[in-house]
Amino acid sequence: MNGDWLLRGRDGRLSLYRLSGDHVLCRAESVPSGAWDAPRRIGGEQRLHPVLAVGQGADHYAHLVSWRPTVDGESGLVHSTHFRPALAALDWSPIGHPNKKGRVTGPPAVAVDAQGRAHVFVRNKGGGLSMVAQKEKGGWDPWRDLKGQGLHEDLAAVSTRAGLVEVYGTVPDGIACWRQPEPGARPVPGDTLRVPVRPGTLRALATSEAHVTVFFTDESGDLCAWRSGAEPVVLLPAAGPGPVAAVGCELEGLPCTLLAQRAKSGRVVFAAYPAEQESAGAWWTESGEPVEPDARVALAEDGAGRVVAATLSPASGELRLTRRKAEPGMALEAWRLL
Repeated sequence: MNGDWLLRGRDGRLSLYRLSGDHVLCRAESVPSGAWDAPRRIGGEQRLHPVLAVGQGADHYAHLVSWRPTVDGESGLVHSTHFRPALAALDWSPIGHPNKKGRVTGPPAVAVDAQGRAHVFVRNKGGGLSMVAQKEKGGWDPWRDLKGQGLHEDLAAVSTRAGLVEVYGTVPDGIACWRQPEPGARPVPGDTLRVPVRPGTLRALATSEAHVTVFFTDESGDLCAWRSGAEPVVLLPAAGPGPVAAVGCELEGLPCTLLAQRAKSGRVVFAAYPAEQESAGAWWTESGEPVEPDARVALAEDGAGRVVAATLSPASGELRLTRRKAEPGMALEAWRLL
């Protein structure tokens, strides 16, 4: 999965999305901070490939994107919108292929601008980046080739706090990015970071009104943070493979960035530091019992503003969840199975 699969809806309830065979399941809180409803299939009966991208805009609507099989040997992308956790999501709607037709070209990424328009990004068969975006009054614009070359499959799409869309991808010699110069504009190439990066480790988070911070693991195994116009900063050794989960939150009255990852020990680890002040230092703290080797971690804030962490094992479907206690510091409740 690509993007934040644990989200807070407009009504304050949390929902989470996961792949199950050839479809997507959603679970949601029955009331904010309450019990969780049973899993339900969303998007209709369309069969999907085992890939899912999730994005959310300021309106708290969830946008989901996946690939579906079409004719023999070919596939196309599909999109669904989930307006509120209590409502049924829209059926999957086809949005085409970056090369008009063909096979799956890579996992998609999706970000939502200030006007609530989904922007879907995917690598094309030439190794560049392609994009399709919703129109403000319905429908979709034509596919656009944003150029580039040598892109790996993984992409990290994000919206700034001003609602402008940015997307990052790894290339053989570093990280390439594209940014919207203004609302509704075509994203254009931005700074390229020339450092060795482990593919599959990108995570982007809007950490202030002015900046997006990109987290990645370098070839030495260190977790790094990078903002456009500056050099990357080593935060601490990465706890495990893949991208970290990241969320902005307030701790002791200060805006902070909280990171989480499954460590080699099997336990989930957390690290927090003042937002965009990597020089303050960060260190991992373990929590809970070991989780499945393939488990991924997600972070969000609930309707009461408390940090919530969840783990998901794609193979077993096991879901675990914890919340920050209603007390100073970053103490967590006991993890529980959903």
